[in-house]
This record gives sequence, structure tokens and C-alpha cells, in this order.
Amino acid sequence: MSEISNPSPNGTIAENPEDEGKRDFLLISTTTLSLAGIGLAAWPFIHSINPAKDVLALASTEVDLSAIEEGQAVTTMWRGKPVFIRHRSAEEIEGAASVNLAELPDPQTDAERVQRPQWLITVGVCTHLGCIPSGQKLGDKKGDFGGWFCPCHGSHYDTSGRIRKGPAPFNLRIPEYNFIDDTTILIG
Repeated sequence: MSEISNPSPNGTIAENPEDEGKRDFLLISTTTLSLAGIGLAAWPFIHSINPAKDVLALASTEVDLSAIEEGQAVTTMWRGKPVFIRHRSAEEIEGAASVNLAELPDPQTDAERVQRPQWLITVGVCTHLGCIPSGQKLGDKKGDFGGWFCPCHGSHYDTSGRIRKGPAPFNLRIPEYNFIDDTTILIG
């Protein structure tokens, strides 16, 4: 049987060098297991912050533009929000390009808002209080500037989705999108 400790001349107990190695091992092992346990206990809470699977599935949306005729507008969903896609006529493009930027509450040129002049893609949510403006369907009121009209508080948007009149502080937001080919876009 080995001795655990040896008394020293001054009356204190001197430790065996083997005991120091065992103590260090136990300290490291206990700390490592404790940290692993804390991590395992915290993981469900950390994981609950991640986006849901249905939201991740809608992270991008592919839209075929070939069926949208000139002057027609369609609505698609992306990340739970409506996206307005309008195939603009030559008159709408010309009207949007000729607007005096000094008259706009949120000045942006039409060229800054579109990748191709005939296609306007915008998130269909009013920037005032998050309502969905009318103007997508044939019989809808399009407001004083031929774009969209939010009936809740009277915001008027033009054919470039820019705020022209009413309480909305900003233009309709342009989502991130890319043309995959001449007739298909990928939103998101």
C-alpha cells in the first residue's frame, strides 16, 4: 500500500507528486464534462432561435416571366411577403424615368430601382404601417400616379414603386433578385 502523504518537519502534510498529476487530471476532466453538459443543456434554446424550416424553404423563389403580358402585374410570395412583378409598358417606363427627383420624398431614379426597364419587381408592403397596397388587379385603384395605392392611410406610389403622396416615408422595397435567363428571375 502506498503512502498518500508524508508529514514534513514543520508539521504540514507534503503531497506526493503523483497526487498532483491525479488532481490536475480530475480538474481537467470535471471542467470538460461540465462544459459539455452546459453546451448540451443550452443547445435546444440556441436552436430555437434559428429560422423555421418553412421560412428557409422560401428563402428564394423562382418566377417565370414569360406568361406576364405587357401592362400586366402579378403577385408572388417570398419569405411570407407579397412581391409585385409588373411588366411595364413603354408609357409607364417613360413616365417613371421623367419624374423630377426633387419632388420625391425618397428620391431614387427609375434606373436605380430596376435591372431591366420593362420589369419592376418590388415587395408589396406599404412602408408606412405594413399594409398591402392595391393596384395589382385590373379593377384596383392605382392611386394618383398609376402605380399602387394604400387605402389604409392614403399612400400613393408611382409605376416605379416610389412614394409620391401620403404618409409612407420610403419607396416600396426592392428585393434582391437576379435574372437567370431572359424569362426567369430568382428572388432571394
